[in-house]
Amino acid sequence: MPGTPDQVLITDVLLRDGLQNEPVVIPTADKLRLAYGLLDAGVTSLEAGSFVRPEKVPQMADTGLLLARVRPGESVSLHTLVFNEQGARRAVEAGARDVRLTVSASDGHSLANAGVPRDASLDRLAPAVEILRASGVRLEATIATAFVCPYDGETDPATVVAAARRLAAFGIRVLHLADTIGAAGPLHIRRTVTAVREALPELPVGLHLHNTYGMAPANVWEALRLGVRRFDAALGGIGGCPFAPGAAGNLGTDDLVHLCHHAGIATGIDVGRLTAVREQLRILLGHRLDSALAAVSSAPVPLCLGAATAGTAG
Repeated sequence: MPGTPDQVLITDVLLRDGLQNEPVVIPTADKLRLAYGLLDAGVTSLEAGSFVRPEKVPQMADTGLLLARVRPGESVSLHTLVFNEQGARRAVEAGARDVRLTVSASDGHSLANAGVPRDASLDRLAPAVEILRASGVRLEATIATAFVCPYDGETDPATVVAAARRLAAFGIRVLHLADTIGAAGPLHIRRTVTAVREALPELPVGLHLHNTYGMAPANVWEALRLGVRRFDAALGGIGGCPFAPGAAGNLGTDDLVHLCHHAGIATGIDVGRLTAVREQLRILLGHRLDSALAAVSSAPVPLCLGAATAGTAG
């Protein structure tokens, strides 16, 4: 398939986006077991949590503690989300090395999520960036509602580009575009990814996809055709945004790895080992999970593609 990468980087966002919308608060010790299970399966990029007000998102109250206790190797990135100066200070105090700045492309979602319009949320990131860069923190960014907003409707790619330019000026290394409510389709992906790349050709672009309407796999396929090499996903396909009505689960990490391996694209992640971690997660949450693999089988269908996926278990 022209433009398809030979390898992709998957960031598992279970510990943040996956758990933040759950009605139960998972104990830190159990989160640690999930984290190490994911690392053992070959995941090299994790979202550990977000530095937000605990009374608003109680599931994220132990983010600093989790950062202190997870000891990944040098090849593993442990990301946390920051929205403002206070969050940046907490991240530095917790020893964060990889931080994602987060803003919304739309005013409606920004008001619901951050309490201020989009431009104001970007303005207040400036002092946060100074704090983070002074501490040597590596910066990435996520633009929420980059395709469709539950309050404002479809997002104009020009609006996304404007936000991306401001974030690029902060010195971010990667920009992630989020389909926050899972309402985007391949045409949305193509036009917005293309617009951002044309405006900022040197800035790597990744996707954060939800699967509310079952479109995430199609959106992955379109992104792969465009050469996108970075994707977010949550084991078991759980998750959602507390401040985005209608937001359902994420694209499942297990499903994404399975898709990539069947397309001959390496991920370095073992689907079989993910299965064991997924079962731990199901027991902890006490309900069924949303990924396709969780629904159909306890083990993935074996591949018969010979050397096409050499070096990629599953």
